[in-house]
Amino acid sequence: MSTTNNAILLIARVLLSFIFILSGFGKLTDPAATAGMITGAGLPAATALAYLAGLFELVTGLAVLVGFQVRIVGWALAAFCVFTGAVFHSGTVAVPGWPDAALGWINTLNGIMMMKNFTLAGAYILLATVGAGAYSLDARRGAAPALA
Repeated sequence: MSTTNNAILLIARVLLSFIFILSGFGKLTDPAATAGMITGAGLPAATALAYLAGLFELVTGLAVLVGFQVRIVGWALAAFCVFTGAVFHSGTVAVPGWPDAALGWINTLNGIMMMKNFTLAGAYILLATVGAGAYSLDARRGAAPALA
């Protein structure tokens, strides 16, 4: 792979890492909103799951950033994106006491979030397929090189 392509892959990894590093940190420092979504989806142990999701997001985001185990992490993040998109963003949102106009906007935003999750899943599948590139911990430790 050319130096230019490796640099572009590094930029892509940096950009793909931000959402999970920031989101994971937020969940770990204030899990209440995420726990509320988890409860709303009918899943048990909402606070524990919020912390686990935050830890997963932070660790995998950092792994993508530094290019460590990117092929495995890419598949894990793709699955996470599809799961969370389907479970938390595929239905309509009903907030008691909110005006219908606000609920319409929230439901539109929720649909956009689902599309964002599915789109990110595609990006992480691509990253898992091509690898981390030359500017990564994977390359330093001799992991499988990126596709040519």
